[in-house]
Amino acid sequence: MIRTRFAPSPTGFLHLGGARTALFAWAYARRHRGTFILRIEDTDVARSTPEAVQAILDAMAWLGLDCDEGPFYQMQRMDRYRAVVADMLERGLAYRCYLPPAELDALRAAQTARGEKPRYDGRWRPERAAGLVPPPGILPVIRFRNPLEGSVAWDDRVKGRIEISNGELDDLVIARPDGTPTYNFCVVVDDLDMRITHVVRGDDHVNNTPRQINIIRALGADPPVYAHLPTVLGEDGQKLSKRHGAVSVMQYEEMGYLPEAMLNFLARLGWAHGDAEIFSRDELVEWFDLDAISPSPARFDTAKLAWVNQEQMKRLPGDELGRRLVAYLQRAGLDPAAGPDPGAAAALLRDRVSTLVEMADAARYFYATPHPDAQAVAAQVGAANRPALAELAAEFETLAWTREAILAAVKAAAARHGLKPGQVMMPLRLLVCGMLQTPAIDAVLALLGRQATLSRLGAALAP
Repeated sequence: MIRTRFAPSPTGFLHLGGARTALFAWAYARRHRGTFILRIEDTDVARSTPEAVQAILDAMAWLGLDCDEGPFYQMQRMDRYRAVVADMLERGLAYRCYLPPAELDALRAAQTARGEKPRYDGRWRPERAAGLVPPPGILPVIRFRNPLEGSVAWDDRVKGRIEISNGELDDLVIARPDGTPTYNFCVVVDDLDMRITHVVRGDDHVNNTPRQINIIRALGADPPVYAHLPTVLGEDGQKLSKRHGAVSVMQYEEMGYLPEAMLNFLARLGWAHGDAEIFSRDELVEWFDLDAISPSPARFDTAKLAWVNQEQMKRLPGDELGRRLVAYLQRAGLDPAAGPDPGAAAALLRDRVSTLVEMADAARYFYATPHPDAQAVAAQVGAANRPALAELAAEFETLAWTREAILAAVKAAAARHGLKPGQVMMPLRLLVCGMLQTPAIDAVLALLGRQATLSRLGAALAP
């Protein structure tokens, strides 16, 4: 069975790059009816926070990336890691290194000065440490006994064949002087214990992979399949940063994006299925495969995200879009009960906006009486069209309140006074909605209702 995992470190919020990694691991497991595991790698105690953990969980929940197992926390597995370290020491797979930190720094500095790759020289390996006496007061680190010959190779599902000479790798520290295990070691133990078959992660982990593979093989297991995702770049071609997208996923929720749109957009950052641009979660699961991931970096595109969001809003049934709009109306200080059904408002506005925040702002006149700018009113309402507007207001009192009847009445009032329809429609928009740009005025008034329309016209046209 396919078993994938997403293993974020809770040292900050879940950003777009991390969310894409989670999505691809989740989609691959779902595509193959496998198991998706969430693991919180919280061994960086100084930087990990409960708030960051909750932010990750909130983002995963909003995106709908449900896990089958977990979340597991590495800090709760310390006894397991220590037990594996002890077993490796006993089996000669690891050893104690007493090299003082200052001497290790000096060693690396000298290697760098000679133009060599800075690396530990293996002086405390059992075959070289005969006769060495541990210096007093130095607590040892535990190092993995890396193979000295040969190479490490794997067929990466995204990057292709990768091979690293063991001569390029030094003996990795797997436990610190205080006994706490290191990141690369914990990852190996977790992946083995959780029977992970496919590791989908960012390509910043490529350098860790040969070390992890060697430890896995030393423990008598086969490594999982690796798929290292290329970096997500900003629109300027530079590494994604806070100024162009590397912010909390939940900030996009605050900005009014749909989770369906975010999943759609993230999936297209480096993955494709033919020419499909807009698709559902179910379609993504049906189509997703690691081999379709591009090895080239993807670019974040704000305009593309807005377009995808609008297209996904068009796909939602009006009542569901309206249900989601309610929260944004409330955040904007509006009472959804003070106006028409939010679903009807959403259906009317969705072709004109890109986000739910924009929709809530565009719907403001449905839920709060506007106060048009006096200068704007003076520019739109004058001696030529005021009588037509007054007649129209009177006719509205008994008119059948439908789009068709409203439009016919507006056109008839304009014709009676020798005006173009726009000379009545534009001031009507301003007086009732407080703005000159709205959907078709007949649709707006039909939805707003007779009472609110008459109230606003009466106040604006009063002598």
